[in-house]
Amino acid sequence: MFRIALRVSKVLLCLCLSITFWGALLIGPSLRAEEAPRIVQKDGRYALLVDGHPFLVLGGQIHNSSAWPSELPQVWESMAALHANTIEAPVYWEQFEPREGQFDYTNVDQLVEGARAHHLRAVLLWFGTWKNGNMHYAPAWVKNNPSRFPHVIRPDGQPIDVLSANSSNNLQADKAAFVALMRHLKQIDGEAHTVIMIQVENESGNIGSIRDNSPVADREFGGAVPADLLAVAHKQPGTWTQVFGADADEVFQAYYQARYINEIATAGKREFDIPYYINVWLDYPPPELPQRQLDTPGIAYPSGGSVQKLIWLWRGIASSIDVIGPDIYSDDSQFYRETMATYRRPDNPLWIPETGRDDSFAKFFFYALGDDALGFSPFGVDQTGWNILGDQPWKRHSYNFGLIGPMSREIAQLEFEGNLKTAVEEPGQATQEVDFGDWQATVSFGFPQPDGRRAPGTKDAHGAALIGRLGPNQFLVTGVDASVIFHLPGKLPWMRSQIVTAQQGSYVAGVWKPLRLWNGDETDRGLCFHEKPEVVQVTMGRF
Repeated sequence: MFRIALRVSKVLLCLCLSITFWGALLIGPSLRAEEAPRIVQKDGRYALLVDGHPFLVLGGQIHNSSAWPSELPQVWESMAALHANTIEAPVYWEQFEPREGQFDYTNVDQLVEGARAHHLRAVLLWFGTWKNGNMHYAPAWVKNNPSRFPHVIRPDGQPIDVLSANSSNNLQADKAAFVALMRHLKQIDGEAHTVIMIQVENESGNIGSIRDNSPVADREFGGAVPADLLAVAHKQPGTWTQVFGADADEVFQAYYQARYINEIATAGKREFDIPYYINVWLDYPPPELPQRQLDTPGIAYPSGGSVQKLIWLWRGIASSIDVIGPDIYSDDSQFYRETMATYRRPDNPLWIPETGRDDSFAKFFFYALGDDALGFSPFGVDQTGWNILGDQPWKRHSYNFGLIGPMSREIAQLEFEGNLKTAVEEPGQATQEVDFGDWQATVSFGFPQPDGRRAPGTKDAHGAALIGRLGPNQFLVTGVDASVIFHLPGKLPWMRSQIVTAQQGSYVAGVWKPLRLWNGDETDRGLCFHEKPEVVQVTMGRF
């Protein structure tokens, strides 16, 4: 009996091992789909992976004081009206840690639970040491104890309402709160992946002084430049002034600020390892910022932030920060595109965490898609009745997100593969060419477009087109006040080429669902996209 029982046990054990092995093979893909959000790079392009697949953030950032339970009902309504798939919402240090070491998770829990209930992802913004170059969101026990939590000191010896990046006490206090937040998020969201990114601080830096001039900071400034910064800057040893000349004060502030934030991010990632980013108050040309005519750090923008000229420093020093994203509030097209080009680097994905909500900013969404952006988020899109930029409509953002939202996963995949191109109207450029090598597409903006005449363009140059290559001769096409017609290189449309099929439809749960075929008037003058949000799969042929 013992031997029989032993044999049975061995057989059962083998069966269990076999089931475990084959079960692991079968459920492997689903387990991989449950991996935490992360950023990956391939062939010079980046993707934000959520549940194992590229994800495009169609974000809406709410007002600074809207992340309270009393405001959330209108917030969820606003996210639905925007057709957003992601909410960006702040977490306030002053609310989160009202008394030192005592944490209040109420707001965070309701944000995460509400986002999940409304089928949204969430990006949480930590308003800690810095918010727009000040310390306004620090808790009262920090604000009321400047001897323990020192402020930045101006050159004239006067303190300002900014916590010093050269203070260990400030760093340890912020870090302890941030670690508690990340630990809690891991507990409530470690498997669900509602929260897909974390913003560490908000537009960090000093408003009121280029650097801290306290005795502690002055001693550090009088010494040698640290070796890690010399390596990043490719500079020879020396004092700050010897190495960086007239820029020494700003570089000094940026270095200690980057180290400070990097230490916070490093500690947070030990608890909850998802993508972390910082956002940036940009250095605008003076005409773009009429309220601050001087293009001076600490006045025109918070000194020490990762502005255009200092992104190299932040990328070299803050290794735990996955992305540096510009907040772009100028609708000057040249400046906007130059800014995206500056922050879209081999070591930095393009991500627009904040931009203007008014209709003039909507077309830059298509520029961002054409530059492989991880996402795009207008600011202040909830209905509080107040906005720092005025009572601006955001109908075009809503239209864009409603158009792209049902196929956002497919668009993100096309971006990551390098198979997505866009055309965006500019004044005087009512016709553009999109080049896929063996196929080209002529994009014309404005309606109506009479035969034999130039495209009229739109009155405010808001037209856009998006084309994704699905196969050798197959394309996904949509647009805003645009027509798209394919042709062979060096030939006019319909010369040795033709539309085989043009199928209007939509993606449902990742599967293309056709609605009808376009032909005749709907195709003879190009695929036309005007008032309705429509998407077409077109197959081209040669003869």
